[in-house]
Amino acid sequence: MTTATCAIPILRIFDEALAYEFYRDFLGFRVQWEHRFADDLPLYAEVVRDDVRVHLSGHFGDGTPGSAVIIEVDDVRALHDELSSKRYKHARPGVETQPWGLDLTVSDPFGNRITFLQHVDADAADSGG
Repeated sequence: MTTATCAIPILRIFDEALAYEFYRDFLGFRVQWEHRFADDLPLYAEVVRDDVRVHLSGHFGDGTPGSAVIIEVDDVRALHDELSSKRYKHARPGVETQPWGLDLTVSDPFGNRITFLQHVDADAADSGG
């Protein structure tokens, strides 16, 4: 039997420059590859950060604007510090305490929500650790 190893979300984008400004320059993903079926057709690309892969697509029918993705991280506060230092003009996310852990949620320019989640027990979350 084959074992599944990961899921790769496809997020719809409408402007390549805005997508790269957000995912590459702000969130720190790197462009793994880009593809176009022809020079005048939309971009389909993969961006990667650590072990996380996300596909970005300008193609109609690939993903729905307003989708939500959760990405598990081991230190959401360090990620918050990293993102805050970039002074991105379209988002200044904070860390929220949830019953399931600490999260940092940011929306991309196309209405997709990306939540970075650190699982912690309730006592550690309440005490800021």
